[in-house]
Amino acid sequence: MPKEGGAGVRQVRARALLALAMLNIFVLVAGVVAADVLKSRPSATMPYPVALAEGAPASAPSDAAPIDPDRLADKLDDRMSDSGLSDGLSAYVTDASSGTVVFEKDAVTSRIPASTTKIVTAVSALHELGPDKRLRTDAVRDGDRIVLVGAGDPTLTESNATGDYPQMASLEELADHTAAALERAGVDSVRLGYDSSLYAGPLEGPDWKPSYIWDGNVAKVTALMVDGGRKHKERKYGDRYDDPPRVAADKFARQLREAGVRVEGKPAPAKAPHGADPIASVDSPPLAALVEKMMLESDNNIAEALARQVALARGEEASFAGASTGVGQVLSDLGVSGVHVADGSGLTRNNRISPKALVKLVAIASDPENPGLRPAITGLPTAHSTGSLGPRYTADSGAAAGAGLVRGKTGTLNGVSALSGTVHDRDGRLLLFAFIANGDAAAGSTLDTFAAAIAECGCS
Repeated sequence: MPKEGGAGVRQVRARALLALAMLNIFVLVAGVVAADVLKSRPSATMPYPVALAEGAPASAPSDAAPIDPDRLADKLDDRMSDSGLSDGLSAYVTDASSGTVVFEKDAVTSRIPASTTKIVTAVSALHELGPDKRLRTDAVRDGDRIVLVGAGDPTLTESNATGDYPQMASLEELADHTAAALERAGVDSVRLGYDSSLYAGPLEGPDWKPSYIWDGNVAKVTALMVDGGRKHKERKYGDRYDDPPRVAADKFARQLREAGVRVEGKPAPAKAPHGADPIASVDSPPLAALVEKMMLESDNNIAEALARQVALARGEEASFAGASTGVGQVLSDLGVSGVHVADGSGLTRNNRISPKALVKLVAIASDPENPGLRPAITGLPTAHSTGSLGPRYTADSGAAAGAGLVRGKTGTLNGVSALSGTVHDRDGRLLLFAFIANGDAAAGSTLDTFAAAIAECGCS
């Protein structure tokens, strides 16, 4: 029988931790030296400092004069001509307040966008599903068997640490709820199955390199995985499991046993009974938080999961092909052309997006009339501060003028570099931009200098 409400082992542990916490409080109050030591420690890094901003994306200050396109062109043309990118470069820059085009170069030419594809995925998912949508992982009872049913939550974790933000859905919590439900039903032993049938089609994207899986860029795209399919949760680019659903089931079995439930045998693939009510569920963070995490960290599995959620909402199968169709339908509704995506992350070289389309999506998401799309902007990394732009725009980079003023989604593949987002110029005018370079000389550091040229421009 499950003990003490189905979670006896964990409750004993919790009481012990509470006692330890009370002792720690006493020590901190009584011990001045201990307090000084604690104060001397660096504070924990907040994963999403930009995403916590509550206000809408800033509009141009009323006293900031509009950009003179000719003066901006003088700035950008010189840098672009010296870049060595020649015909492989496309660019588009607009005034955020008026929508006026202030610079363009082959702006409607669709090129390989790499991870700036995630702007498309973010806006499409938020528009179709809303920022409050959550992905729910269920435990369903089927006779003497419990079936763990994947809902496509790529952030499902085995357990949360106290300081984790946001707190993800966890197998630990799901196991506790399941154990309690089993105890109420008088069940003392179960078998365990797992159902990852929500997704269809290939587990890897079109034209993905085989190395993307084993070098840790992405896990196989499945509807049931834990900690992004990583063998080591804390390593973004660490080794990935070959069979994420089975590993998730094994970890759920372990958590059930920790909660006092006897699990017979090994977990096995199973199909949850149609229409069965779950006996326990856990919800992901809201879609707004998932989008921000995806944008800030350039998380490929979140991108693929969100693209499939769009497919499902549009009545398409949850596959790469279905996601492509569903996202295309959303973009058509938004009036955005110049986009073809074959995956949600940008790992494939089959995607094509024009700089004009990227800027239009950034403009749509920035519009105060579309508050539900705001996470696509608040999740953008900040130059020399957060996410994938954190290490860039350094003092010796040639792009230091953009530090703190450029916010953008990066994109990098062999021979591909892209950057799209927002930038304030020296006078405080807010501009929207996209640069895409396809060619041997393509480099993010070069595109950084273009964005920095806008930031340092007093071009009014």
